[in-house]
Amino acid sequence: MKLFGLEITRAKAVGNNVSAVHSERGWFSLIREPWGGAWQGNVTLDAPQNLLAFSAVFSCVTGIASDIAKLCLRVVEEKNGICTPIPYASPRAAIFRRFNHYQNRIKFIEQWVVSKLLYGNAYALKERDGRNMVRALYLLHPDRVTPLVTDAGDVYYRVSTDNLSRVPEVVTVPASEMIHDMMVSLWHPLAGVSPIYACAMAGTMANKIQANSAAFFGNMSRPSGLLSADGPMSEETASRLKKDFEDKFSGSNVGRIAVGGDGLKYFPFTIPASDSQLIEQLKWTVDDVGRTFHYPLYKLGGAIPPGTSIEQLNQGYYSECLQPIIEPLELCLTEGVELPPDHYAEFDLDGLLRMDQGALAKSEAELVSGAIKTPNEARKRFNLPGVRGGDSVYLQQQNYSTEALAKRDAQDDPFKTGTSAAPPAAAAANDPSAEEAAAAQAREIIAAFTKGLEHA
Repeated sequence: MKLFGLEITRAKAVGNNVSAVHSERGWFSLIREPWGGAWQGNVTLDAPQNLLAFSAVFSCVTGIASDIAKLCLRVVEEKNGICTPIPYASPRAAIFRRFNHYQNRIKFIEQWVVSKLLYGNAYALKERDGRNMVRALYLLHPDRVTPLVTDAGDVYYRVSTDNLSRVPEVVTVPASEMIHDMMVSLWHPLAGVSPIYACAMAGTMANKIQANSAAFFGNMSRPSGLLSADGPMSEETASRLKKDFEDKFSGSNVGRIAVGGDGLKYFPFTIPASDSQLIEQLKWTVDDVGRTFHYPLYKLGGAIPPGTSIEQLNQGYYSECLQPIIEPLELCLTEGVELPPDHYAEFDLDGLLRMDQGALAKSEAELVSGAIKTPNEARKRFNLPGVRGGDSVYLQQQNYSTEALAKRDAQDDPFKTGTSAAPPAAAAANDPSAEEAAAAQAREIIAAFTKGLEHA
């Protein structure tokens, strides 16, 4: 079968001894539980899709994905240590403008990062043209891809049917036709582990807290309880009292006055929110999710660290949270698209680390005065056109090299503190013979000029 310009074979063509990474013999067991014996107690963790219902998980995943996707992705060429972006019209960079037929650059990168954060792995299937160049990339759902390893150690990927990605049937492709970007591999080098693994318990707990609170406040903040009488009561009387109490004093009737006779008493069951420290526990789950994703807590409603500027906060956010995702993504695209050795994919971080206008102007002015940038390069940061003479690097005249200063200090009188001879011009001005010679020369010039007029 031919797929995306490449001849694809079935799994049996790979070899009879192909083992899947996610198998009962591999690192990933069939029974998954938060701790040993949890499944016997009917304790389960929410799936990644359900964990997204918790606002902290949703904010971390979408915040990281959108912040990376908004950065301009470009191909740069390195010559003599200088990196220059190449235009998208170049055959090597054309794919970076639009990766496939249904996704633009922003949505492609966004889905890539979301897949990596939720499932620990991102898979991009290559499509080649007649020149064997990669012309499109299709992101696959991790549940539809299974890494395979042969006895010889060769890596393949089994891909399930995906009409949107133009995979009409189950196929097995070699590793050269798949870009596999993964989170930290804790157990197997072909299986990344999602941050969800570490914060699933906190997310599940938060969902249960909110569900319990929703049910509690849906019942007009009235807890469930027990109706009790001092004397004996038949089952028929108990059922009648229970039904009568539920009909008259639950739901929209909560808050009405109930009259209990014959020593009938009401005892609430549910622990009040103040006693169970509900808000503190919910806040802890938010902090735990933020720590797992390395996402700044101030972005989740926490306090901004005192004494820090916006630039410092963005720099910390980049180095601690975004850079571990951006760097592998750039490398995967560089190698996956098969760029030449002097070309590589790069995100433009100006969209993330952009300073305020005052700080930016001060920074650019210092770079220009320090001969690091030309004036026109600094003006470009403010979206201003270049000016005449602005393509040169400038330094002030009073700056001297250390070599020139050493030569000056090596002189007998480096600071010219002694008496020196009069300048030649001054000496000539004080010499009478020099004045007479200059006057005679002037008379000759005038005579020659007058003679020329007479002959004319």
